[in-house]
Amino acid sequence: MKELPLYLLLVVIGYLLGSIPTGQIVGALAGGVDLRRYGSGKTGATNVLRTLGWGAALVVVAGDLAKGIVAVLIARWLVPAAGGSTGFLPDPNAQPLAEVLAGFAAVIGHNWSIFIQLKGGRGVVVSHAVFILICWPAALITTVISAIVLAVSRIVSLASLTGAAAGVLVLAIFVVLFHYPLPYLVYGVLAAGLIWLRHIDNIQRLLAGTERKLGQKAQPLP
Repeated sequence: MKELPLYLLLVVIGYLLGSIPTGQIVGALAGGVDLRRYGSGKTGATNVLRTLGWGAALVVVAGDLAKGIVAVLIARWLVPAAGGSTGFLPDPNAQPLAEVLAGFAAVIGHNWSIFIQLKGGRGVVVSHAVFILICWPAALITTVISAIVLAVSRIVSLASLTGAAAGVLVLAIFVVLFHYPLPYLVYGVLAAGLIWLRHIDNIQRLLAGTERKLGQKAQPLP
């Protein structure tokens, strides 16, 4: 498989981009706050919101979105679409596969960053950034569903879990009915599965009725 070295390069690039610890950087700039010592111990936007407030959380959301978007755009640049004016890979799935590899590697990097001892977030924002680029209509529908769940429940984790599951179903519809590339659905399944895996503690609290709601402050960890 002659494209393998290029795919491996994209995985490395995606992982390193995803590993940029946006939340940890914002915490350091906001007075040396180590997010790994507060709330959930994660460095994602939700823990930033509970620890540092809305302003810092929005900065982290923007940074995490950028990581996923840039990873996919680099993949598109290095692996042009088949049949394009600069295309050199005849396989019509070559570019979608490259996008998926780079994007999912960015999610892995965000969750297990090489720069902060393999700690990180839960991957929701970065996953959604990739989702937006590979199938924006499905991503829009999923965003609306998640927003409704969040507005009704005020529980971020429930909205994230619902959105991840809905994303797979909606993406499957686009693949079957509108002939979106199959690698996109593979990405959706993998990303959703990882999001659910990273939310195991939240799922346990949801089942016990003790999950934190939006607006609750994070407490220092022991």
